[in-house]
Amino acid sequence: MKPAPFEYLRAESLDQALAWKAEYGDEARFLAGGQSLIPAMNFRLAQPAVLIDINPLGTLDGLRFDMNGMSVGALTRYRTLERSADAARHQPLLAETVPNVAHPQVRNRGTLAGNLAHADPASELPAVMLACAATMTLRSLRGERQVAAREFFVNLYTTALTADEMLCSIELPSLAPRTGCAFIEVSRRRGDYAMMGVAAMVTLDPDGSCVAASLAACNAGPTPMPLDQAAAALVGTALEPAALAAAAALAGCEVDPAGNVHASAAFQTHLAGVLTRRALETAVERARVPAEGRR
Repeated sequence: MKPAPFEYLRAESLDQALAWKAEYGDEARFLAGGQSLIPAMNFRLAQPAVLIDINPLGTLDGLRFDMNGMSVGALTRYRTLERSADAARHQPLLAETVPNVAHPQVRNRGTLAGNLAHADPASELPAVMLACAATMTLRSLRGERQVAAREFFVNLYTTALTADEMLCSIELPSLAPRTGCAFIEVSRRRGDYAMMGVAAMVTLDPDGSCVAASLAACNAGPTPMPLDQAAAALVGTALEPAALAAAAALAGCEVDPAGNVHASAAFQTHLAGVLTRRALETAVERARVPAEGRR
């Protein structure tokens, strides 16, 4: 397959890229890694009239760390997140999840920002953004605004981005002490989209009781699905097996999978409960053992 005809524009500055996006609006798409966009264009599922190549904009690339957390620039490739020791230390849930994304060839070119802007609910990373309470920084010629992950993902392949905006960076807050996290998915083959995936994060007080928890699932509905009831049920407990089992049961009630040729909706719902329990077990174990004490 070949894409429909389009005009190619190579941006030399962020202001130029935003000016073109303001001019062409929904008819234009930004090109970073292109690992979601180009296949969609080849199948003519997407037919933008204009492609704005932002790869020359080096200021949008890389990871930045400060006391508040980690910032991921719009041109940061998956492989940077996968190989960065600093990313693994500051955001272990994200670092653990990235190797599950497709294959090395895709991770060499694809970007986190492009993945999130595409907003495929079957993708792992939008769910991780919910679990991490990430914030998206959006830019246009009109200015800058920040949107929480919960408000960013609006519907199937739909985000809070307006026609003239770019997702310029993703901000992930620092983890509290005694926080453990885990991501688990089930797929038919390595690199396939998950039939179901669950991201879990728990924070303990010095006595070992849960003071905060977050859970989110991928391929569980029209958007990445926050599992709020399941997470809330954990707070104030000692995270004993019965509490984890109760949270897993709630998770199965919160998802709304559509089913597909690989897994029925009923099987996906079953997986949501099983994977929630397993992810929580791993997250709790990690929260109880300081990172420096793990082998």
